[in-house]
Amino acid sequence: MEEKEKTPAQQRREQLMDSRKNGYDRLSVADEAAMKGYCEDYKKFLDAAKTEREAVDEAVRLAQSRGFTAFARGMTVKPGDKLYRVNRGKSVMLAVIGEKSLADGVSIGAAHIDSPRLDLKPQPLYEDSELAFLKTHYYGGIRKYQWVTIPLELHGVVVRTDGSAIRVAIGAGAGDPVFTVDDLLPHLGAEQSKKPLGEAIPGENLNILVGSRPFKDDEGADRVKLAILDILNQKYGLTEADFVSAELEVVPAFRASDVGFDRSLIGAYGQDDRVCAYACLAALLDTETPAHTAVCMLADKEEIGSTGVSGMKSAAFDTFMSDLCDAQRVALKTCYEHSFCLSADVSAAYDPNFAEVYEKRNSALVNYGVGLCKYTGSRGKSGASDASAEVVGFIRRVFDHAEVIWQMAELGKVDAGGGGTVAAYMAERDIDTLDAGVPVLSMHAPFETTGKLDCYMMYKGIKAVYQAG
Repeated sequence: MEEKEKTPAQQRREQLMDSRKNGYDRLSVADEAAMKGYCEDYKKFLDAAKTEREAVDEAVRLAQSRGFTAFARGMTVKPGDKLYRVNRGKSVMLAVIGEKSLADGVSIGAAHIDSPRLDLKPQPLYEDSELAFLKTHYYGGIRKYQWVTIPLELHGVVVRTDGSAIRVAIGAGAGDPVFTVDDLLPHLGAEQSKKPLGEAIPGENLNILVGSRPFKDDEGADRVKLAILDILNQKYGLTEADFVSAELEVVPAFRASDVGFDRSLIGAYGQDDRVCAYACLAALLDTETPAHTAVCMLADKEEIGSTGVSGMKSAAFDTFMSDLCDAQRVALKTCYEHSFCLSADVSAAYDPNFAEVYEKRNSALVNYGVGLCKYTGSRGKSGASDASAEVVGFIRRVFDHAEVIWQMAELGKVDAGGGGTVAAYMAERDIDTLDAGVPVLSMHAPFETTGKLDCYMMYKGIKAVYQAG
């Protein structure tokens, strides 16, 4: 059937008006096939990387399998070299050296690998009414009521006074026990139900139930606590005093899963921001000798302000970049002022169930691709890195050339709240920076949801940035 000729008005409408389309209406056959494989690998990464330390370990494992080697100060570098450096086991920086000098700048994909969770307090173990619990201090912006009555795992490291480190991972292995936080039964919860969501579960009530069986043939106090310590001592050689020098994190015992009858979504813990971190990493692993050196920065501590020696505010990134620049006798400031960073962090996906807090025209939609965010911050753009028109125009050009499906996005209505990313700290280094990320439903919940199309387009977009001339 012959296609009807478009009227002048229809032609002008197509030329001038920006009409958003669902990504599946634009997805090529080749991209759909690649998307399926990519998302299966991404789910494996999520299951292997429940904490920032585990994310670093998995990133290094994958990098080494693709020919990356550890970078030490003083090493010579040449185009095509694949290098990485681990910062205190909790953040990692990787680079593929490009054809051009570092004086021409680098292309950076920066994401964070920490996620909201429950951390154990320094003296966590106690017994009450012959039940054993671990006290926690929540990390990052959680909604506390979401963390009760779900299965939980315990991951982390304990460092003893002799300097030896013991890795702990309980709940993820086949046959492992899991843990939980109790909640009040509805029959006795009338007063609790009258409280606002933010007050119904106090932070000090997020205590992890870890046991109930008393130590046999003992008549002293805290027999259940003693029994738990005995188990930990036999398995790990630990004593109660060792909790003081431990970093033990409580995370949901959920595996990454397909969501929906059509399997178009992924549900998992920690997708903020490991969905973007994995995209940055996978894109770099698939990059061979770019024009500009490509750098992947996977940082810790973003959820609490990017502070500390493993956060984006740390000088560790500058040291890594300085050592690379020294290898080519390039001034770090010269490199930075010609560099570009895609601050890869998730955006809030529009949820029609809570439409009152979104401004739909400027919200990210699931299956509409990478959400570009010109500015973050709160209210009057407080704390934002507000990218220039030139920077946004550059990414539009790069993404369109690579046929990346993308959209513009804000977090929500102007006065509804706000949030930040690592973008501001990259910009403070005199690096042009723009936020971009995967839209997420139920962000910061123990089980977050993303669209597979958006996950894949994030990878494709970052790869295009790495390969941009």
